[in-house]
Amino acid sequence: MVLVTPIDADHADLIHDVAFDFYGRRLATCSSDQNVKIFDLQADGNWRCSAIFKTHSGSVWKVTWAHPEFGQVVATCSHDRTAAIWEESPNGKWSRKANIVCAQATLKDIKFAPKHLGLQLATCSEDSRVRIYEAPDVMNLSTWPLQGDIDCKMPLSCLTWHSNANPPLLAIGSDDTTNNSSAKVHFYEYNEGTRTWTRLDSVCVTDPVHDMAFAPNMGRSFDLVGIASKDVKLISVTRSSSGQMETRMIGEFSEHNNHVWRISWNIFGTVLATSGNDGYVRLWKSNYAQQWKCIVTVNGSGQQVDTESGFVHAGNSIAYSNAALSKPVSLQY
Repeated sequence: MVLVTPIDADHADLIHDVAFDFYGRRLATCSSDQNVKIFDLQADGNWRCSAIFKTHSGSVWKVTWAHPEFGQVVATCSHDRTAAIWEESPNGKWSRKANIVCAQATLKDIKFAPKHLGLQLATCSEDSRVRIYEAPDVMNLSTWPLQGDIDCKMPLSCLTWHSNANPPLLAIGSDDTTNNSSAKVHFYEYNEGTRTWTRLDSVCVTDPVHDMAFAPNMGRSFDLVGIASKDVKLISVTRSSSGQMETRMIGEFSEHNNHVWRISWNIFGTVLATSGNDGYVRLWKSNYAQQWKCIVTVNGSGQQVDTESGFVHAGNSIAYSNAALSKPVSLQY
């Protein structure tokens, strides 16, 4: 069953990103109005704005939550080339703990590492670099020394951490339009011996990549990576007996008929949500034969559309979160 709950974010400009916290009971939004807003889920099922703060001097592209083990902490990245770290105090007030000037060009994505790696943060930017920072003292978030610097030699747009890989594993994407023949998805692994990041493999996606996400691995013998590009792509990632990484394209879906901007997995890694320029959100799921199909389509008004016939179901029967639209909506599946 899918339920729709519209949220009146009341931003003054386009919303670029929406992020749930670990428990799905808090929501952060960021916008070209340079503000971040925090919403809390109420007992009646509605979302209430509990905080608003101006984080940057330019459009805010991405917002992400740290694991709650480290407190109520969010990080943002912006067109102004900086990343900002914010923490909520026990009295509910949010304060900026750090401002990291970390690029020669626009910062395009920011992600906290999985909790087993400590309080680490990765950013990627149009200057072709991924930078990894770590807070040495989780009780003092004002200091974030640089721990890693990866030169990918192409403008970058997005990144995603593997949720439980050890050593750490990153997938990095590019939206470069100047070279249509080069691979735009690369996998990097951390080498503890040399304290450097090594490229393991590349995927021959030649269209600009806007978003990527590793699926949570719930007992599979392989990993899945969802890619938002000109269409939706699914990549299978395995390791051979010798440790060699092997990637394989297992699905390409063009139902959006336009560029796909955001991609997200459910907690089990069994349902993939995508949003595109066509103004629709689609949910994808594999059947018993491991064939992925669109199971739910939602239009910009929050109404479910029949996947086969295009028939619009009456009433608010669906909920979703789509950063491409002006109003975020909570997706519960």
